[in-house]
Amino acid sequence: MLCIAHRGGPGPENSLEAIRRSLAMGAPAIEIDVWQLHDELWVTHDRRLGREIAGYQVLSDLSRDHLEALRLSNGEHLPRLSQVLELVGERALLNIELKGPDCVDALVRILTAHRQSSGQSPKSWIVSSFDHCQLAQLQQRLPEVRRGLLLYGVPLDLAQSADRIDAYSVHLSQDFMPEVLIEDIRQRGRKVWIYTANHPKDWRRLMDAGVDGIFTDHPDGLMRYLAEN
Repeated sequence: MLCIAHRGGPGPENSLEAIRRSLAMGAPAIEIDVWQLHDELWVTHDRRLGREIAGYQVLSDLSRDHLEALRLSNGEHLPRLSQVLELVGERALLNIELKGPDCVDALVRILTAHRQSSGQSPKSWIVSSFDHCQLAQLQQRLPEVRRGLLLYGVPLDLAQSADRIDAYSVHLSQDFMPEVLIEDIRQRGRKVWIYTANHPKDWRRLMDAGVDGIFTDHPDGLMRYLAEN
């Protein structure tokens, strides 16, 4: 079962510090969130400032200079995807979640440039989103980059959308993971990843369900749990 460090892992979420900690503890996979703003992909989760970053504005209303001036609680600048790619390299699988609209052009440019400069395999990445149209665009532009279909709820057609974009994995909320949906995903040859589980009782339930991966805010705890069970 794959342990996936949610939002970079312990530390200020989606920070380079958190990612370094996850890499140091040996996390096999790390998930981050990106927004496209001013033709750049910025690593952060919320569409509005105020929870993790001081302020109140919506990200899309900020100028490039304002975005570059933002600070996380540890004093870091707001990371960019290119920095995370350099930091992680091939030491862990990197799950890049597209949070806002119009990410694909910038994503293709950044991933292509990184591959050309580093020689890194596209198997090091998986791109996920609730926006299945963007995943379809990515399939056309960079089919070698694996795709993760994000769902919150139980669609009438179950996991049929995973076939349309040839998804590697389907990512389900632990609140909506009926056996019939999980079985449909498996029959289609896709991985089942569950978000976001932080308690040993939930880990036990997910292990018993035979899921393939778990997103967690406590990758150190989950890795110990998996090693002991």
